[in-house]
Amino acid sequence: MSPASRLLVDIHTHVYLPRYAAFLRSRATVPRIFTRTSPDSGRQEERLLILDDEPSSGRPIGAQYWDRDEKLKFMDLHGIDVSVVSSANPWLDFLPAPTAHKLAGELNDDLETYCSTGPSLTSDLKRLYGFGLLPLVPEASTDSLVSTVEQIATLPHLKGVIMGTRGLGKGLDDDALEPVWAAIEKAGLVVFLHPHYGVDKNAWGEKANGHVLPLALGFPFETTIATTRLILSGVFDRYPNLRLLLAHSGGALPQLSSRLASCIDHDPLVASRLAHDARYYLGKLYFDAVAYGSEELGFVSDVIGRADLYTRAGTSAAASSTKGTDGGEKRRVGSKRMLFGTDHPFFPPLGAQEKWKSVVENLEAIDGVWCWTEAEKDAVRGGNALSLFGLGS
Repeated sequence: MSPASRLLVDIHTHVYLPRYAAFLRSRATVPRIFTRTSPDSGRQEERLLILDDEPSSGRPIGAQYWDRDEKLKFMDLHGIDVSVVSSANPWLDFLPAPTAHKLAGELNDDLETYCSTGPSLTSDLKRLYGFGLLPLVPEASTDSLVSTVEQIATLPHLKGVIMGTRGLGKGLDDDALEPVWAAIEKAGLVVFLHPHYGVDKNAWGEKANGHVLPLALGFPFETTIATTRLILSGVFDRYPNLRLLLAHSGGALPQLSSRLASCIDHDPLVASRLAHDARYYLGKLYFDAVAYGSEELGFVSDVIGRADLYTRAGTSAAASSTKGTDGGEKRRVGSKRMLFGTDHPFFPPLGAQEKWKSVVENLEAIDGVWCWTEAEKDAVRGGNALSLFGLGS
């Protein structure tokens, strides 16, 4: 086994670049960074507000959000060799189109510098790579979006784009995004689909539960809906080489994929729309391994691994039966499309402990998946990322 195959690569790790953080400090409305007097220490501290309905006190924010040295310290602490860094939500969603276009270009250049001037692991492998930003806001022109895709493609340390779920305001199945998907596919960039808005806040009730319901359920449900709309729109039929990486292990989509297929089969409006059974498309996606449990990761890899059995629309559920086998082969196949992530700098430990529980749990989850060999676990930890992003080759 080559040394590269044993690297730990974090593909879900965020940054607010200094230019972006300064922009948030200049704002008086959400999203914003503001300064207050700490009720505990009496000292001045910065706080972050990124959601309209979160507590007005916001959440703590500090150098770990923008300082490259802090990112590298975190990586060293947890044995992470390489990180593919993405701007954290809400990206540029709240800006007018001209401002978003200008800032996207500047932030993409900033992220290239952040990565290219950072340390190297080997002569042909840096420790930092990145996902660029698109000015995906209402009124953005096709030329603006496509030119930004082309800009990102020229920046050697940016390997993809991070994208929210709203697109130009109508979702990612908007026909106006067709030239964008075409440009991304042509450029060979990876799309990292990440949530921000969740679902209707009224679903959470009136009890005070902090950020638990929006983060644990709202974010994954948002990803589930956005990806399902992409499948239904036929985007993956029209752009078969488009590479989409889903945050938070794809949300609820793996669990609901057979139900989705059945609903499509029974709806005359969409029954003949797609070239394949809905379950087939999950085998064309990539999933981060940010699920915090071995059973969850195993299930996701099962769903990915059975996908090629559903090339024909309307295929019976019996096609993927594991009767008479241990079911391990599908699980091992599915592992090839799963990639380690941390969600840093979010989910810091509440107490004074050296390593972040969120990171340790995700690594333990990978290690504990039944039927994954050590080689497959190593691939999920890093080898799959090296292959997907073409790193070190």
